[in-house]
Amino acid sequence: MKKDTILAHAGRDSHKFEGVVNTPVVRASTILFPTVKAYEASHADRFTRMRYGRYGTQTTHALEEAVAELEGGHGAMICPSGAAAIAAALLAFTKVGDHILMVDTAYTPSRLFSDSVLRHNGVETTYYDPLIGNRIAELIRPNTRLVYCESPGSLTFEVQDIPAIAAAAHARGIPVLNDNTWATPYFFSSFEHGVDVSIHAATKYIGGHSDIMMGIIVTTEAHWRTVRTAVADYGYYASPDDCFMALRGLRTLGVRLKQHQTNALAVAAWLQRHRDVARVMYPALEGDAGHALWRREFTGASGLFGVELKPAPKAAVDAMLDGFEFFGMGASWGGFESLVLPTHPERTRTATRFPAAGPTLRLHIGLEDPDDLIADLEAGFDRLRRIVKQTG
Repeated sequence: MKKDTILAHAGRDSHKFEGVVNTPVVRASTILFPTVKAYEASHADRFTRMRYGRYGTQTTHALEEAVAELEGGHGAMICPSGAAAIAAALLAFTKVGDHILMVDTAYTPSRLFSDSVLRHNGVETTYYDPLIGNRIAELIRPNTRLVYCESPGSLTFEVQDIPAIAAAAHARGIPVLNDNTWATPYFFSSFEHGVDVSIHAATKYIGGHSDIMMGIIVTTEAHWRTVRTAVADYGYYASPDDCFMALRGLRTLGVRLKQHQTNALAVAAWLQRHRDVARVMYPALEGDAGHALWRREFTGASGLFGVELKPAPKAAVDAMLDGFEFFGMGASWGGFESLVLPTHPERTRTATRFPAAGPTLRLHIGLEDPDDLIADLEAGFDRLRRIVKQTG
């Protein structure tokens, strides 16, 4: 099946629910068994049958099945947030004395977890240049247990050569983990590119409406039980109500992402020509440093990208951001609404330097009409220039 067909049909079986189209919300803690024999049999494999509510109900399993099929993985598991999914995946493969490789442009909570929990647990992290490609082999040690990717990278949107990284890692028997939240399984098929564990903040595009918190991990068959056991052992659980909402969001993922991409390309191209913009960091744009690799590896682009402004004082940037009508200011992204935040990628990098003469922003382009968004941005630039003029 093509991905749009998978989105419409995967993870639902109306015959199981007397013709109901959508898998219903099934809430449960206790699961009853008719005999001692049946109860004892349920302990043989806690992940493949109904046993206890924390391991999921029909609603949970429907979402897991749908996302795994969409991405081409063996199986999926639900976590209560994207950060929880990152934590579970990292902890599943590491122990005291281990070493991991993490891309320098990783999502900030990924870095924080590595620099706090993993470090306290005796796991060392080496951050690497996102453009390293097959030279990742030079950083692999005897105790390296995983390579962690995120493509495009957070805030600055460098595209990684994941097939080259995976080839080098697999030659040493090391799994590759990838945060695929930006592209989703719709625009990047992780397992066709050598990824072993794909991580999603389903809070973003899969949910799509800024009203749930959820993480999803999808794995190959070889690594499914390792990660699934870690998720269970840490007690991670997402409510069936949220799983139902995520499933409903998943059904429209394709049409929403296509519109996000159309709108983002229009706004990004306009920004690229603007006199107050130094550069736009969006791999779907021709001229972006990662454009050729993006075209080779991805089938589309989401609505999130970065912008570097020409040098301006903080007061001017604040005035620009404070007065928007359609761009909200808040963490997260992937919903129907447009968002903007000031960013500081130079504060977190340790392996590479991010060269920017001016302030940087992160924009999420939502489903509004792009002409209205462009007008809102232009009004913001007017506010910025007024402050620049006043301050000389």
